[in-house]
Amino acid sequence: MPTYPDRIIVIGAGPVGLVLSLALAQADQKVCLVEALGAHNFLEQVPRAGTNHPATLEMLDRVGLYRRLEPRGIIAPVFHYWDRHEGRLIAAFDHSVLKNDTRFPYVLQCERIKIVEEALAMAKAHPNIDLHLSTEFVAFAQDGDGVKAQVIDPTGEKQTIEGRYIVSGEGARSIIRKELGIAFEGFTYDDRTLNVEVAYDFTKHGYAHRNYISDPTEWSNLFHWKGPPDRWRVHFPTDPKADESELTRPEALQARLQGFLPTGKPFDIVGSNLYVVHQRVAQKFRVGRAILAGDSAHVNSPIGAMGMNSGIHDAINLADKLIAIGRREADDGALGRYARQRRHVAVAHTQAQTIRNKRLLAEQDPAVRKRNHDELRRAAEDPELARKFLLRTALFDSLREADAIA
Repeated sequence: MPTYPDRIIVIGAGPVGLVLSLALAQADQKVCLVEALGAHNFLEQVPRAGTNHPATLEMLDRVGLYRRLEPRGIIAPVFHYWDRHEGRLIAAFDHSVLKNDTRFPYVLQCERIKIVEEALAMAKAHPNIDLHLSTEFVAFAQDGDGVKAQVIDPTGEKQTIEGRYIVSGEGARSIIRKELGIAFEGFTYDDRTLNVEVAYDFTKHGYAHRNYISDPTEWSNLFHWKGPPDRWRVHFPTDPKADESELTRPEALQARLQGFLPTGKPFDIVGSNLYVVHQRVAQKFRVGRAILAGDSAHVNSPIGAMGMNSGIHDAINLADKLIAIGRREADDGALGRYARQRRHVAVAHTQAQTIRNKRLLAEQDPAVRKRNHDELRRAAEDPELARKFLLRTALFDSLREADAIA
């Protein structure tokens, strides 16, 4: 019988892998963290995600990340729903109604790249984390006692890394999920989403730091990020048949932005990218000693900022289970509870809510649009209804519901 090192192998140094590694290491659990990117290109990642909900801020604070991130982000207690078709504000929700529910009655607008930059610095400095950058994970095998991961190191040499468990924080193209033969159930939207980053102050037009903009023809999202220079990210749906190069031409981007907000002057466009949106959940979150978390286990529309947030919630939930196992306070069955809890959240909350969010913004039936907008307005104007709304959208309800699952 082989003897395996008493450590957890984590594949992928994204927000999920890093938060998981830090939570484990701070509880005196050994971690081997493997990341394909190196020090030379780790920060050269496509801008995405960055709205951190109150429940997530509590978790980031637990691992010591919040104090590093707050100065680099924007505290945003209020967010807006707008009717672009009529050019009016529908509803303004204020997280201050959650002041008795959380120490963080606001979201923090802080991009994913800043989160991983700060978390990586902490991981490098922690003695319980064995960090392997510029290392490609290629395969793994497991038995009843442990796991062997096959990697290619920075010199091109094949190596074997051993541990008690392996966690996939690799993202949607997870090798571990594919090797386990786990179905990634769901669908992909026909239309692609265009993201345009602009250096412009939209607050002078009445916008909050976070805005969801309903329109039957061209819905949008508008979010503010701290600089320098301060940037705003605008999302638009696109024609599925349109050519990518045509959609991202500077002239086309300017025309779309002027259609959104006619200023008569060219916008200072910082960057743009086009991406496909998936709504998928892995059929299983765990097989033996191999566990999925974050985008490896579930991907969804970014509307509502639930992808990265729910992934970090996976990481903390899983860390608690692995810590209990490592301390012999729980047995291997705790991982089954992780899988049941977090898969339920992915299906019943993250997927359901993000699908609902997109339908709300893109609704074309005038009667349904009016009913949706009236419901949002009533909820925002009633403190108790607003609190219930925000407990759901800020993911507190999903955490409480998951905790009740044995």
